[in-house]
Amino acid sequence: MTIKLIIFDCDGVLVDSEMLSSGVLMQMMAEIDLPITPEIFRSDFLGRSFAMAAALTERRHGRPMPPDFQLQYRTRLLAHMRNHLEVMPGTLDMLRTLTVPYALATSSSPERLAVSLSETGLNKFFMGRTYTTTLVPNGKPHPDIFFHVAAIMNTKPENCLVIEDSEMGLRAGLSAGMTVWRFVGGIHLREHRELPDDVKPHRTIETMTELQKACAELGLCTIPASAL
Repeated sequence: MTIKLIIFDCDGVLVDSEMLSSGVLMQMMAEIDLPITPEIFRSDFLGRSFAMAAALTERRHGRPMPPDFQLQYRTRLLAHMRNHLEVMPGTLDMLRTLTVPYALATSSSPERLAVSLSETGLNKFFMGRTYTTTLVPNGKPHPDIFFHVAAIMNTKPENCLVIEDSEMGLRAGLSAGMTVWRFVGGIHLREHRELPDDVKPHRTIETMTELQKACAELGLCTIPASAL
């Protein structure tokens, strides 16, 4: 395996945001009498574009969300993120040691991504390296966004390493023929890590420190002497 490019997901990998978004969403869905459980959030929303999640909601409840729901949700979520969002522990130290090109591919809206990067100090690492599924015809679990990033970075899919947390992201990376590692360090995966039998990431990573060491094994980053 020769890795020449690392592609990171954002929410649930670089930033610990999924519980923030689920809390806001579940409250708002209850307000419009379309309640969802944490299990439905994980199955219908986690790792998907909002358009795909909205279609699943309409199918599940038999009626659509209000036309302005997405805008209202985004407004409330971004305000909540500005006060509560945190970078995943160890992320900044890990990024500083990478020795191969890297990029970010997310189902988040460009607006949400901008807040995530600015609030956590990730802007300086990912300026000019970010891609959202608004750029491609199909969002995750389709592989379009990963093929798009690989093409722009002039890297063959088989030479890409994807770091994802959600089932949809994992499916997208595997469908692209890339090496896929699952990061399970987010709060939302402390108790619910189960995957369907047909989703088999190549490796499971618990923390950013473990990710850094795993990358060092492949010559993708260095490890400071103090961490050895």
